[in-house]
Amino acid sequence: MATTTKAAAPAKKSSGFGGVKDAWIIMAICCVIAYCFYFFVLGNPDNFVGGDPKGHPLPGNLMGTVYKGGVVVGVILTLLLSVICLGVERFFALKSAFGTMNLAKFTAQVKAAIKAGKFDEAQLLCNKMKGSVANVVSASLAAYKDVETNHTMKKAQKIAKIQQAHEEATQLEMPTLQMNLPIIATIVTLGTLTALFGTVLGMIGSFQALSAGGGADSAALSAGISEALVNTASGILTSWFAVVIYNYFTNKIDKLTYALDEVGYTIATTYDVNHTDEV
Repeated sequence: MATTTKAAAPAKKSSGFGGVKDAWIIMAICCVIAYCFYFFVLGNPDNFVGGDPKGHPLPGNLMGTVYKGGVVVGVILTLLLSVICLGVERFFALKSAFGTMNLAKFTAQVKAAIKAGKFDEAQLLCNKMKGSVANVVSASLAAYKDVETNHTMKKAQKIAKIQQAHEEATQLEMPTLQMNLPIIATIVTLGTLTALFGTVLGMIGSFQALSAGGGADSAALSAGISEALVNTASGILTSWFAVVIYNYFTNKIDKLTYALDEVGYTIATTYDVNHTDEV
């Protein structure tokens, strides 16, 4: 009785920029930049009455107003810069993964070549396309050619092997595609929670000013309210950016996986149609 062995996972080819694996380095750099911006730009004495950052910001001076939000602003700025930098990193990583041709055009052309039995032409398209899509399709084509010369396996086993090669190649590419997206998804929540934390601190300062000496210290009261509102606004902005970036790249990955599934199904179906005489 013939036995079948599990298809070896195809070696992953280099497809250009694969992303930054150590995202904490990006976040650490963003943290340094954020606090330098907070202390030296927002906290510039020119933004405040009398040149004193501990005093009131100049009327209409937005930078001084944001500075009065407190050190929590630095944390939120770190998150905001991290989201933007990781978004840029994902853009170039996915651009490389998608390859050099339009995805819809490549999918249509490679499907047409496969249905016509022109597998060498399909492979040439993959070589031209490059990227994650081409890697997966190349692995499926290699499996197709392998089972063509295998006379010990049944037809159903051959089709299953083609599908298995496609799935394994897809799984090899998915970590690169989804890298750092969980961090962006986490910042969606962290931005809101950090904003809430800063808002609470600001309100505490406001209530302390109200209770001090039986009357309200207007300077301390306004500083507390400013701190609360600045943190709320900056936290919402950070979460807004994170949601948009996360959903944008998730949608692009979904389109890519749908295209891969479509091509994989075409390859398996083509083998089935071209070998109707097999059992």
